[in-house]
Amino acid sequence: MKKFKIGIIIFLSLFSIQSCDKEDLTILNPNEAVIETFYQNEAELLSAVNAIYATIQSSNLYAREYWFLHDLRGDDNQSGGGQLETPRNQLLTGNNDPGNSVANAVWTGLYQVIHRSNIVITEGPNTENVNSESLKRFVAEAKFARGWAYYELGTLWGGVPIYTTYAQSLGDTKPRSTQQDVFLQVVQDFEEAAASLPLNYDASNSGRFTKGAALAMLGRMHMFMNEYSKAKNAFDQIVQSGEYSLTSEYDDNFQEESEYSSESLLEIGYADIGGFNWNPTGDGLGNEEAVRTQEYSAVGWRNLIPSLSLLNEFETEFAGDEKTDPRFEKSFYSIGDTFNNDETVLEDNRVQGNVVMFQNQEQKISWRKYSLMYKLDPGGFATGGINMRVIRYGEVLINLAECELEVGSPTRSIELLNIVRARPSVDMPPYPTTRFPVSNNQQIFEAVVHEKRVELNSEQIRNRDILRWRAQGKLANDPISYFTANKHELLPIPQSEIDNNASLEQADQNPGY
Repeated sequence: MKKFKIGIIIFLSLFSIQSCDKEDLTILNPNEAVIETFYQNEAELLSAVNAIYATIQSSNLYAREYWFLHDLRGDDNQSGGGQLETPRNQLLTGNNDPGNSVANAVWTGLYQVIHRSNIVITEGPNTENVNSESLKRFVAEAKFARGWAYYELGTLWGGVPIYTTYAQSLGDTKPRSTQQDVFLQVVQDFEEAAASLPLNYDASNSGRFTKGAALAMLGRMHMFMNEYSKAKNAFDQIVQSGEYSLTSEYDDNFQEESEYSSESLLEIGYADIGGFNWNPTGDGLGNEEAVRTQEYSAVGWRNLIPSLSLLNEFETEFAGDEKTDPRFEKSFYSIGDTFNNDETVLEDNRVQGNVVMFQNQEQKISWRKYSLMYKLDPGGFATGGINMRVIRYGEVLINLAECELEVGSPTRSIELLNIVRARPSVDMPPYPTTRFPVSNNQQIFEAVVHEKRVELNSEQIRNRDILRWRAQGKLANDPISYFTANKHELLPIPQSEIDNNASLEQADQNPGY
């Protein structure tokens, strides 16, 4: 949604406290919009929908903390060095507690999305002078956003409070629901969103939620619920729509000039505005930059670097494979590589932090994905406008391959994996290979796991795959070294939520915390 961020502030609270005197507690802030008087026409309702996107784009979520939380909880990353902040290192090592600021920021951001979505869902039908088709779409966009937020909450925290209407007083708190109830809410929201969202938009609305994105999220949810037939149906509809295709160049999925491509089902838009807004909700901002390029880049903070297990996952001639996977050099920078439009050589003294022992030598390997270094020399600090790709057609094909293995045709599963490998800029040998013979279902599953990891590395996919494969008993060895049963399956409910939600008690906390 490049240059789509709205500048209006949609309020999150019902009133602002002006002083400590009880008689003053209901004084309204004259600078805040009020629900009773704001939603009067289509333009104002559209502003409310845009405010949902603004929260998703904010630093609590896709501009920063969202991808940190997932990458720290999976096994695609390791610490880049002593510069990694304590709350992030705690998540990386499994020593986080209910006060962890990174996890709690994401929790807060997700509930802000839910709150803003519920306002649109509730107030939208009461708004006058709104075209019926526009209203249908606006409500569907809000249901998509709410479904996405509960998908994140339910898969990461388990059972959480469910709000399907917006809170109108500080006493409108909800108790904790079961994880299954959260999942059912997610399914309902995505089914209803898919029924009403368009398959595509004109260029001026690029980045808005689509039917394809809703079906992809629905498929993700059903896979997590171990409902592979339903997931397969959702993914099949995406393929049969003919709306999407793989890009020829793998790099196009992570660079600024190739946004909203044929492969993109959902991406969160950012703009090059000359600086990062450290705003947790995105309120009052005409646009937003993301800070991923600074956090992960070789010439930057380099807070996270690729893990050894991820590096070893790639097929390489060094390890005796038929061919080195081109996605390796398209995902990572190594010392001696060129960057800045191939005008600058990456030297060791430009890269701070840890080394990794890879292919029998110490190396400084850093992230290339979402780094602006492909076209500039950041000089130590750079944020930018590369959109975050949330759902790619490559993921849809691999997810469908897994579903085919579970409830369909193993032969088609292999065919789908080979479509991903045949991308012109990748062009890897088709399965079966020496390393992945795919002669039985277990071997096909191992190929699915491999292909998904190398194709979607550090795209906030792996963490959730580990969670569901673990729950479904599909992991021979747990890839998370610190994992302890009855603790690390879920994140702890934020202590601030337990303290401030009158419907929650300490006994509602997840096991182990």
